[in-house]
Amino acid sequence: MSTGVKRSITDFFTVSKRQKSTLAKTAKPITDKPSSEKVKKSTDENSSTKIVAPGLSMFHVRPPSISHKFDKQAWIKTLTPYQKQLLDLEINTMDDSWLAVMHEEMTKSYFLDLKKFLEGEWKSGKTIFPPKDDIYSWSRLAPLSKVRVLILGQDPYHNFNQAHGLAFSVHDPRTRPPPSLNNIYKCLKIDYPDFQIPKSGDLTKWAEQGVLLLNTCLTVRAHNANSHSNHGWERFTSAAIRKLIEYKNHVAHQGIVIIAWGSPAQRTIGKVGRIDWGQNLFLKSVHPSPLSASRGFFDCHHFVKCNDWLFRRYGAEGLIDWAIVDGNKLSDLEEKRKKSLELEKEVDIHKRSPEKSEEKD
Repeated sequence: MSTGVKRSITDFFTVSKRQKSTLAKTAKPITDKPSSEKVKKSTDENSSTKIVAPGLSMFHVRPPSISHKFDKQAWIKTLTPYQKQLLDLEINTMDDSWLAVMHEEMTKSYFLDLKKFLEGEWKSGKTIFPPKDDIYSWSRLAPLSKVRVLILGQDPYHNFNQAHGLAFSVHDPRTRPPPSLNNIYKCLKIDYPDFQIPKSGDLTKWAEQGVLLLNTCLTVRAHNANSHSNHGWERFTSAAIRKLIEYKNHVAHQGIVIIAWGSPAQRTIGKVGRIDWGQNLFLKSVHPSPLSASRGFFDCHHFVKCNDWLFRRYGAEGLIDWAIVDGNKLSDLEEKRKKSLELEKEVDIHKRSPEKSEEKD
């Protein structure tokens, strides 16, 4: 049962007075809402990668922590016994930072209908992937305040020993990476020659660094691709993306990198609503599937472009180490990139300050 009071995302976070003063100086105004025509252009998977980001802009403000304004137990008390039963999985397995901003979405009729559908699937003996406890693993591995990058997937893997709640990732070390993930590895090898291609497909290391690997549909029936599509997950994950962007932009006053491979993922971003593309970076390309990867995926250089943007925003501490194999670190390569970017910054500052240069002469 919903309280009926619609609250802003900022109601669930606190910012200290000192942070507020700092944030007020670094906050950027929101640009005009992109028209549907602009969104369509920016999500055309056959065109070249579009990078929409500000210049050299460094952020040094730590994101505000989740406040105690969201009282989980108090919210649970507002639920009916049947709602508690339906939402037991969310209450017990979703990270509290995500629950704080998504709990109102969960009491909407479409989501409760989705949960009824899933309960029916489980009770009828159907095998559903990922396992129950892994459906929201993305939220636990990448808490809201930690997210720096969103990589959007579509449907979970529908074979055994594959899906574990992270888009494109395969948890079981005995399971070889699926074709799409193999192509992602090849793309990484192009961007970073030092990258060692793993024999497994577990991307947990990325998630732990703040890479949100989110599928638009969070469950699937075994061996039946897209079997849980159009039951409500797409609306729910769109809301999660919207809440993420609202938090990062309007509460933490930071931006994120959004990576969308393939038309469905790009359409999802287009449906999220108002996004300030001056504050966030949008990278898009064809899907890494063997059916489309040859049409531009291997030339997208998204991993390098992502780190370039993160470095300009957050400094060296913002970089993502894409290495997966134990002992394989890309830090040496990133140090070289860091020095190069520092040089670019010095040149840029010099170009912007001709008066100071003349005074020195």
